[in-house]
Order: sequence, then structure tokens, then C-alpha cells
Amino acid sequence: MAVTNSKIRIFALGGLDESGKNCIVIEIDGDIYVIGPGIAEPDKTMPGVDYLIPNYDYLKENKDRVKGYFLLHGHDDEIGALAYIYEDVPAPVFGSAVTLAMLKIFTSHVKKDPSMYKTVTVDPTSTFLVGGRKVHFFHTAHNIADSSGMAIETPYGNIVYGSDYVVENAADKDYLFDITAISQIAEKPTLALLAESLYATKPGYTAPKYKLTDHVLEAFKNAEGRIFVSLFSSNLYNFDEIIRLSVLFKRKIVCYDSGASDILKAMQPCGSLVIPRENFASTDDILRHKDQDLVILMSGFGAKLFRKIAMLASGENEDKRIKIKPTDTFIIASPSDDNTELEFVDAADELFRTGCKVVMVPKKSFMKMQASEEDLKMMASLFKPKYYIPVKGFYKDLLANAMLALSMGLGLTHQNVFVLENGMSVLIDEKGARVFDEKIPHGDIMIDGSGVGDISTSVLSDRTKLAEGAVIVAATISRKKMGIVAGPEVQTRGLVVGKEADALTRDLSKILLSTVEELVTSHDFNMAELKQNVYEKCLRAIRRSTGKEPMVLPLLVEVE
Repeated sequence: MAVTNSKIRIFALGGLDESGKNCIVIEIDGDIYVIGPGIAEPDKTMPGVDYLIPNYDYLKENKDRVKGYFLLHGHDDEIGALAYIYEDVPAPVFGSAVTLAMLKIFTSHVKKDPSMYKTVTVDPTSTFLVGGRKVHFFHTAHNIADSSGMAIETPYGNIVYGSDYVVENAADKDYLFDITAISQIAEKPTLALLAESLYATKPGYTAPKYKLTDHVLEAFKNAEGRIFVSLFSSNLYNFDEIIRLSVLFKRKIVCYDSGASDILKAMQPCGSLVIPRENFASTDDILRHKDQDLVILMSGFGAKLFRKIAMLASGENEDKRIKIKPTDTFIIASPSDDNTELEFVDAADELFRTGCKVVMVPKKSFMKMQASEEDLKMMASLFKPKYYIPVKGFYKDLLANAMLALSMGLGLTHQNVFVLENGMSVLIDEKGARVFDEKIPHGDIMIDGSGVGDISTSVLSDRTKLAEGAVIVAATISRKKMGIVAGPEVQTRGLVVGKEADALTRDLSKILLSTVEELVTSHDFNMAELKQNVYEKCLRAIRRSTGKEPMVLPLLVEVE
């Protein structure tokens, strides 16, 4: 392949200036390589929406050119969207055994068929051919076992994506920062380095601030009865820590429900999260063991985990054999984020009401396994890239990452460090690299149950209004008599109560009467116009009176 004929394009369909929904696309001479298509959690302005995935119209339009999906670790923000994309754009899926197991767990979780994928299991450090090009995986230390970064060989040099990692020299074999493999890849020229940005503003190295053990050791030492631990399903490193502590304190692990047991079962063939037989007990045996001998492991995804905790604490859980006691210790080792803060507070509040000892692992001192400043500097120093592209994070994070690269003295300048937005490309050919804003389709696709992209902004608006209550304004109008012959009747739900409700009902009845008198002046009045006027005037009155904007339903029935 002649260098002068090669054209490369690098862009993101998601993950830039946002949290989650990652999807990097590398296009080499027309061949498309898709890295880590993930989901994002919806915020509070999207009631009823389960997940957000990247707009993948570009992949659908060019599906014959997609050579493969590359899943570098098993977090849902890196794998989740594939459950929805794959049916439209099938291609081989490459990942480690742990990563592919997590893909199948998440796919089952969203009621999709995990057997639909054509998967290729590769070692976390390995080299293989895809579309006639060499792809290198290199093992990284992240809070899920067997995670990797990757490099794709091109005529101009390697395109390297570091993925999520920390520089860790003391981790075990499942969480290895493979400096040897990285150094070997770095021996060849690096065309571009794509570096994560989430912790680009945090000084120093992340290690060892991501370790859970120091935060919960005293709780294990002092617990009088059972120990409950909540973990996000994808934080396998923390699962490992809890298993080690349970073995150390001679406690038996019980899976609260299928959320935790499915993870443990899926990891057994991979040689990960292995629990000694004498340290495991089934839920059926939970009443046969002494409380001081048990650790009950609870896991789940996002806000659903916190709702699960709240139901257990309030006694609304299905399995009545498990009930929180004042002698229990509950460790919340699943810190909330901006989108799950309300559910977290509700769960913690319900736990405190039970009288048990609650240990909340602090967000500020318990870091995720993401690259901080020194981690990023080390990776850049090893690869010495010709071009540097910050990825994954909000704009402030991307910019901080870019400024970090500029400060390192590696020959990186404003001409070869590119801060992109979703849908913007870096084009590379024999002339060099340049940014091209070609408006590749991108944005959010909302997932609501089994529906993909079925939710419109009007539906979200209606749901938001329903959250503030509903008002029904009803009357029967005679065209012949040119007025109201039954009603008006006003009902409110979830809006106001007591005297306020009575006053609002009277006001809305008056508005309905006056509006009908104003518009129904002949036999050929316009019913659609009448309903719209009633709706607008009632909504304005409610907004002035309550400060809320509920759903207003004018039910006007026409008779002769």
C-alpha cells in the first residue's frame, strides 16, 4: 500500500463534551473500525428514558465497510450501544473473554439476544489481523479485569487509543498495565494518540486512590452482624477486593439476587472473581448461617442499583428472607453521579431509617480508575505521537488534556493537537492532518424499553408536564344553543390540595365559561380553536397560581 494513496479519518459519534455514549470511528482507506460504542445514562430532563446511544446513521449507511467492533473493556459506556447497533450493522466483535462476557450480560439485561454477535476472543495483550491490517491490544489497569488499549497500524504510523487506564505497577495479572507491550508498540512511529480526558485536571497519579479496601476495612473488622455491600456491576476490581476481605475475615459471600450472581457466574470461565468454596453460600442457605459469618453482595446498573437498595431498606423487596436488621452493616461502595444523586439520597435515607450502620464510601477520596495528569504524561512520553487527540470527557476536560500535551515538550503544538466535537473529523493524508467539520450525523438516540429512537421531544415534554400533575377541564357544548349545556367540571391530580385546589377549580371554571362565551358567537364556531384557547388560558392561570406547568387536557364534547 503506497503511502501517498492512503487517507485516514478519525472522528467520534459520541463521548466528546459529554459523559458516556462513547464511540470512536477510525476510517483507513474506506475501511471502518469502530471502538467502544457505549451508552449514557439519561438526565432528569428525560423521564422514562432508559439509555442514550450514539446516532449511528453513518454506520448504517456504510455498514458494508465496517470491519469490526473493538471492545476494550466491559463497562456499559463502552459496550452498551452495541446491543442496539449490531442488528442493523453486523460485524465481528473483538474483545477479551471478560469483556465479551460483560457484553452478553448487558445484552441480556436490556432484553436482547446475546447469541446474535459474531465474537472473536482475543487476549488483553495480543496482535491480530482485521481487514488486512495489524491490530495490537495492550493490557491496561482499569477497574474491570482484562481491559486493553489498542493500536492500528497504518502506512503513516500507528493510531493508538489508550482507552481507560491507570499506571499501576503492583496490580495482579487481571489488572496489568503492560508496560512491556506498550513499549514494543511505541518502538514504531505513532501517528496519533487518542487519550482519555475525564481526570485530565487531577494532579499526580490516580493509583492507589481507586482502591476500596482502605475505605471499608474498619467496617469489616468491627461489624457485629451481616455486612451488605453494594457495587456497580461493572466494577470488577472492587468485587475482587470484597472477595479478598471476605476470605480474610472468614465470611461467606451470598449474592443478593441475580444481579450479582450473573456477574460471578460469567467470570468463572474467565478465571476471574473466583470465590473459594468455603467462602460461598447460596441465598437458600442464608438463614442457616450466623449473621456474623455473612457478606451479602448486591450489584446493578446505575440508578436501578439505588432503587434496589431503597426497596430492601423499606421492606419492599421480593425475597422476604432478607431484611435489614439494626445489627447489620451496609457499605454503599457505589458512589452516585450527577444523574443518580436523587436515587442515591433516597436509598441512603431509607437505610438510615432501619437503624443499621451505614458506611458510605466518599466520592471525593475514592477515585475511579481513570488517567490523571501523570498517567496521561507517561503514556504520551512513551508513544511520542505526531498528533494528539483528547477524547472522552466534557469540553473543559478535553481542553485540559490538550493543554497538558502542549506543556510536555514533545513537539506537540496547536497545529497537531486537535480538540474535536462529535461529528468533526481529523483527516490525515500525505500532506499532513487537518480538522474538517463535515457534520457527520451524530447526537442522541433515546432508548425507552424496547423502543430505539421512538421518543420525540414532544413526548418528553408531555412526560415532564405529567410529573407536575394533570388538570382536566371538561364541558359539553351545544352548537345549536351556542353554549355549555353540561359542566363545566374541573379535576386536578398531583397538583394542589385543600383550599388551593378549590380556589384553582373555581378560577378554571370561570375561564372555561368566559372563553366559551367569547368564541361561541354563532352556529359555525371552530371547536379546535376553542380547545386551544381554553388550554392556553388555563395553563397561564395555573402557572401564575402555582408556579407549575402540568398537563392540561380540555375535554370539550360537542352536541347539537
